[in-house]
Amino acid sequence: MYIGQEYHLAGHWAIIHFVENEGMAFGMSLPGGYGKLALSLFRILAVGGLCYILFNVIRKKQENIVIIAISLIIAGAVGNIIDSAFYGMLFGESNQYDANIAQFMPSGGGYAGFLHGKVVDMFYFPIMEGHFPAWFPLWGGEEFIFFRPVFNLADSSITIGVIIVILFQKKFFGTEKKEQAPLAKTESEIQPPSQSTPVA
Repeated sequence: MYIGQEYHLAGHWAIIHFVENEGMAFGMSLPGGYGKLALSLFRILAVGGLCYILFNVIRKKQENIVIIAISLIIAGAVGNIIDSAFYGMLFGESNQYDANIAQFMPSGGGYAGFLHGKVVDMFYFPIMEGHFPAWFPLWGGEEFIFFRPVFNLADSSITIGVIIVILFQKKFFGTEKKEQAPLAKTESEIQPPSQSTPVA
């Protein structure tokens, strides 16, 4: 597929739409080459931290929902990192202006170096379209589309993981109940009652 090419799966509200972005969720990006590198390095560090958290969660035998949520976030982040790291090295440039389809392993090399590749997004669900009412703050009268961003499976995995964290936050951030120490026994409870000697 070339950039912007799409296939309609179900009318105009479920579309496979090929786009590339710099690697943040739902097409967001940091400007410039250094921004791209900083984003890639940050994701790698974040995944390392999440893996450490997941290791401790499993070791402490916390509930499965906690393990699933963290695993989904890690899987999504790793998916985008793989695209960022290798996609630009393996594929040539693709654009929409001349319907140019990217070539796999081109003779001149890929379009970008390690950790500078773009991330492929493809799922587009513009289920609702309309205009904000004129009185609406900031966007009054402007067109809106729900859901506008084009995303991929990795974005979905991260989003589902975060939603689980929000819905079950007490299982993630709840304070552990501390076992109360047994009350100190009084002296009368520790020592047996003295037996009185019989009077002769």
